[in-house]
Amino acid sequence: MALEQKLSLKLSQRLVMTPSLQQAIKLLQMTRMELENVVAQELEENPVLEEIEEGTEEEEAVAAGTAEAEPSPEPEPEVTPEIQPRSENPLEETGLDAYLAEDWQDESRIGGGEWEAREAPPIENTLTREPDLYDHLLWQIHLSDFEPREREIAEEIVGNLDPDGFLVASVEEICRSAVERGDEWSAAEVSAVLDRVRRLDPPGIGCENLQESLLLQLDLAAEPADSLARRVLSEHWDAFLRRQYPPIARLLGISLQELEPVIERIRTLQTRPGRAYGNERPLYVEPDVHVIKVGDDYVIQINDDGLPRLRVSRAYRRMLQQMRAEGRQGEAQQFISEKMRSAMWLIKSLDQRQRTIYKVADSIVRQQREFLDQGIDYLRPMVLRDVAEDIGMHESTVSRVVSNKYVHTPRGLFPLKFFFHSGIDRDYGEDISSLSVKSKIKQLIDSEDARHPLSDSELMRILNREGIQIARRTVAKYRDELNLPSSSDRRKIF
Repeated sequence: MALEQKLSLKLSQRLVMTPSLQQAIKLLQMTRMELENVVAQELEENPVLEEIEEGTEEEEAVAAGTAEAEPSPEPEPEVTPEIQPRSENPLEETGLDAYLAEDWQDESRIGGGEWEAREAPPIENTLTREPDLYDHLLWQIHLSDFEPREREIAEEIVGNLDPDGFLVASVEEICRSAVERGDEWSAAEVSAVLDRVRRLDPPGIGCENLQESLLLQLDLAAEPADSLARRVLSEHWDAFLRRQYPPIARLLGISLQELEPVIERIRTLQTRPGRAYGNERPLYVEPDVHVIKVGDDYVIQINDDGLPRLRVSRAYRRMLQQMRAEGRQGEAQQFISEKMRSAMWLIKSLDQRQRTIYKVADSIVRQQREFLDQGIDYLRPMVLRDVAEDIGMHESTVSRVVSNKYVHTPRGLFPLKFFFHSGIDRDYGEDISSLSVKSKIKQLIDSEDARHPLSDSELMRILNREGIQIARRTVAKYRDELNLPSSSDRRKIF
């Protein structure tokens, strides 16, 4: 069979996502902090894009009296529901020629309201951190009378503690690790230093398990009245974990009333001795949307705090107009055109991002009005489709909007995803949200008799009587998700 070359035409259709469209989608799902970084980077890389500093417009108005007369710029388009964008869909291709001809609105606000620059915190406040457990123990080791060799072993032991203060490596493993580095530590040496480390603050650190830690805390306290507590922890550990107090009292030869203060003493001990020196920093969240109650209505505000006002440089626009009027072509003209097109797209995409967030937030507020008025028990079951159909957008768009974004309401701070939950059938009225059911389960457990806690079956029957059709296994699932123990583990003798 002979090979041959020939030309042929073939028509096909493909869905191609342009870089500009990809940028618009990425902007939509970004958090405020990520958006700030992107805008700052664009300002640095694109000379056509400018930030409007405070007072700039007033200064331009004053200069207009002596400088060459030019048309007054149109007001900046505020991103509020009352103002409509020039194009409902910023993802349509923008015509640069039309932009130059019509003196397009070249200023943009990201959100509404004036932006006020905030002073950065003093640098002295950013260079320190709270000491963690490792720092606290090393500080004590260096102040103690450890010999250099012992100090090295102690530092190795401290390095093998987890954040709760428990030892995660055995004495033999520490010795083997030292041999691999070329050090020769005997098991007796490491054990002796470990005993000294265990007497450092906080009490109970350096143990391999919880039982050892609790016993060590009692030993360090050296209270004569703790003898029964030591016996409970050392001789009846398994029964203590299962809260089998009557058998413990019988084996100790005491009454339940006499055992009660012993159990209360054990409860005062630290189950995570290193927790006081945990270096976990609190997670700060800045909301993307504020929902404020004004009278009987709710007002939505997009959080634009810290986000700059953007516009296309008039100087570059005049330069490009002059180049085209003179018929000049070249790399400079092409560079300015590309940068101007990119700046225009960014400004329009940012405006549309804020408008889309507003629409989604407004739909959520309207559909969850009862929750905002009365609390968690009135949270409606809602899925992405409900909001998408309400505002005329695709579910994927709504999903990108609610991703990693938070809303501050009179009921507290919530991720936008908080409002989307499945529902459970009721005998009457609308379905009830799964979060509302979890809240009811928690309320029932919080108000139960601790000596006779409610079982999952009893919880199910109570909810069924309230018209909530739920199975026992679903009750157990929700209880586990709430991190609530079973009825046998919740039962209290004292």
